[in-house]
Amino acid sequence: MSRLSGQAAIVTGGAQGIGGATSRRLAEEGAAVLVADVELDTANATAAAIADTGGRAVPMRADVSRAQDIEAMVARAVEEFGRLDILVNNAVSADLWGGNSPITDISEANFDAGMGILVKAHFLAAKQAVPHMEATGGGSIVNISSVHGMLAAPGALIYETGKHAVIGITRQMATELGPVGIRVNAICPGHIVTERAQESWKDNQAGLDFFVDQYPVGRTGRPVDIANAIVFLCSEEASFITGHALVVDGGLTAQLQENLGVKQGRYIRSNPDVRLPY
Repeated sequence: MSRLSGQAAIVTGGAQGIGGATSRRLAEEGAAVLVADVELDTANATAAAIADTGGRAVPMRADVSRAQDIEAMVARAVEEFGRLDILVNNAVSADLWGGNSPITDISEANFDAGMGILVKAHFLAAKQAVPHMEATGGGSIVNISSVHGMLAAPGALIYETGKHAVIGITRQMATELGPVGIRVNAICPGHIVTERAQESWKDNQAGLDFFVDQYPVGRTGRPVDIANAIVFLCSEEASFITGHALVVDGGLTAQLQENLGVKQGRYIRSNPDVRLPY
């Protein structure tokens, strides 16, 4: 029997990238999946691909910056599947982070909008999902943080703050919801080469190779690497794991940063034509 047979899941930002891979893997393990995304055409395609392989998926347009969309998303999942067992808070929007900007250049509006998607949406989705999970004896919530939620980078105040906060809200939810049978964990991915990332790297292979050189495993991440970790955290195999921030980064953050800096300096000297992305 598949690990998630009979369960129902919501994946926000579930149409492509980490979310798309997660929607497909959850379905492969027997879960019915609501593929929630702002890009409905892509969500339709992902749901159709799942159906073609024998899984069950329902696409829906949902903007997690809108409370009414989150409420409608959870209601739709329960209406379609009759229950809700899994919530994966994955959706994010690069347009709202303020880019690589110094603190003094970030507007209050951009900060608020970024926190709305990076943090508030997790709270709102859980608020709507928890009563349905509790009604069927429990469930699993997985929040997507980042290695940026553990180590900070300059020029990215909104993203770094939001991803750190995801780990905090995960721990708080785990503490509060454990007694009603709901486990809450976070995933901290390293650099994951999604479909969009592939587009950005296609004319800069040397830059991607520079990233690859930072990873002890000798490659950057794939969306399915994160999806596999999510499936595990949602399965019975992880029944004693909650409040945990699982780092899935190919060893990136395990390294002493001084040594990594020296290594990268040597790489640049050996490859002077490398074009860095920022």
